[in-house]
Amino acid sequence: MESLHAPWRIEYILSPKPKLDASLFTRIAQSDDDLGNLVVVRDRSCYALLNRYPYNGGHLMVVPYKEVADLNGLTDEEVADLWRLVRRCTNALKAVMKPDGFNIGINLGKVAGAGIEEHLHIHIVPRWGGDTNFMPVIADTGVLPQALAETAAKIRTELAR
Repeated sequence: MESLHAPWRIEYILSPKPKLDASLFTRIAQSDDDLGNLVVVRDRSCYALLNRYPYNGGHLMVVPYKEVADLNGLTDEEVADLWRLVRRCTNALKAVMKPDGFNIGINLGKVAGAGIEEHLHIHIVPRWGGDTNFMPVIADTGVLPQALAETAAKIRTELAR
């Protein structure tokens, strides 16, 4: 079994976070700078954006507009919207990036690795055979084959079809 490792993320996860009135995801939801925030699509009750600190190229997050810590804070309709957008984004990533598979998941709570634990979000991480190599393992460096803004533009175009 292969493991997805991103040891450089632990520094962010464990670092003290400034106390803000709203989560990063709420601030992005309320912003009109979708290009700057790497938002690829907005839906009725949720939106999707590229992760600025990705595990792999194309790493998306699907986020409800409502700031809740877990699925129990959402209505059944909002949960359905969330998963429908996960499906749309997964299909867009298949078309644009042609991955061999995906990791799709939710980190609930700090001990589970949630970097923004007060605002539920679903990670969609495209995976390719051999995508973990000596760079992240030995050099502690991730290599993204394409600039985030360019990746976001391609995914945005696919989702608009």
